[in-house]
Amino acid sequence: MGDDDLKIGTPKEILDGENRVAMTPDSARALQKLGYDCAIETGAGERAGFRDADYEAAGVEIVKTAAALWKGADIVAKLRVPTETELKRLRKDQTLISFFNPAENETGLEIAAKKGASVIAMEMVPRISRAQKMDALSSMANIAGYRAVIEAGNNFGRFFTGQVTAAGKVPPAKVLVVGAGVAGLAAIGTATSLGAITYAFDVRPEVAEQIESMGAEFVYLDFEETGQDSAATGGYAAPSSPEFREKQLEKFRELAPDMDIVITTALIPGRPAPKLWTADMVAAMKPGSVIIDLAAERGGNCDLTEPDKRVVTDNGVIIIGYTDFPSRMAAQASTLYANNVRHMLDDLTPGKDGQPVHDMDDDVIRGATVTHAGEVTWPPPPPKIKAIAAPPAKPAKTELTREERKAHELAEFQAQTRRQVTLWPSAAHWCWGWG
Repeated sequence: MGDDDLKIGTPKEILDGENRVAMTPDSARALQKLGYDCAIETGAGERAGFRDADYEAAGVEIVKTAAALWKGADIVAKLRVPTETELKRLRKDQTLISFFNPAENETGLEIAAKKGASVIAMEMVPRISRAQKMDALSSMANIAGYRAVIEAGNNFGRFFTGQVTAAGKVPPAKVLVVGAGVAGLAAIGTATSLGAITYAFDVRPEVAEQIESMGAEFVYLDFEETGQDSAATGGYAAPSSPEFREKQLEKFRELAPDMDIVITTALIPGRPAPKLWTADMVAAMKPGSVIIDLAAERGGNCDLTEPDKRVVTDNGVIIIGYTDFPSRMAAQASTLYANNVRHMLDDLTPGKDGQPVHDMDDDVIRGATVTHAGEVTWPPPPPKIKAIAAPPAKPAKTELTREERKAHELAEFQAQTRRQVTLWPSAAHWCWGWG
């Protein structure tokens, strides 16, 4: 690379317990193909499994201090919302790409604007088809949903799948996933693949078909809600009416005694998490049941969630309120996030010549830009393209009664055990062969 090439730099994340990094050796190679030089603070990737030597092999300059990194980089790519100290290191015409939480970060917006820096907030990437490759929120939510099921299994005292053994039958676990966005769908897929009987609820009836195609059962309500669909709310669920909420809580109270694991994912950026799993529902659950609350960072969907803590209630229910699920899978999370950043820079560099073009007429770039040319540019105008096409109307599906649902579960279990009995002799032969 030449001396005149612009430099992209990634500092080490300074938040305690944050293991991710915004640049990987592979993403650096891709950025160099766009015409940029790359630099990283020493040790920035170590907690995600990327050594300084790996970066050097990819042609990345290793910088000793954060101050030197911020000073030498034309574009700074990081992950966590920058601290005030980091923001004060910005300079005129520098670009920062990071999560930024603009709705609750007025001070940060003002500092960045006064510095004359352009800030691209990765959580503000609009949810339109062209921007999916840059959608860092979805990348992290996907990991969180997967990890939630793994964390539940680590705390749950039984198998997910049903089994027939010489010692007796083992019933499959019953898992309820509340919210079928990206995190919810990832949780549904993981729980189903592990053999659990999986139920899922979402306020958007248009996701029912997708849930059922993954092998889970959609929980229907006997209620007609006439609110906005997700096409009008950026791909998120719209707030529900009080009447709908009461019907929803009534259904959850009915399900609570039967569920072994509940994973709640209901969260909209910039808003407090809705309370969906109340204290009386927790009290109705069996001892040893597990609740994983993915909305803990915003107060939690469960009344009894404590952020960043594992709580055991008086009746033996385990409630997990960790807020760092993606960071617990730092290598995978860093890889996906670095790819999101790389795709953003690909769009910012139409000439592939290392010269970014901050086109404020572009839906994606404008939507994600929160400060530019000395001005605060948040909130953005709505994108010209709808996030999701409104689904065609479908006939309402008749909800199963409690007895019908139990009969359905029994039939599923019997079919599963028949398959396992068929496979058991050959599996036993394989195991005994090792003995």
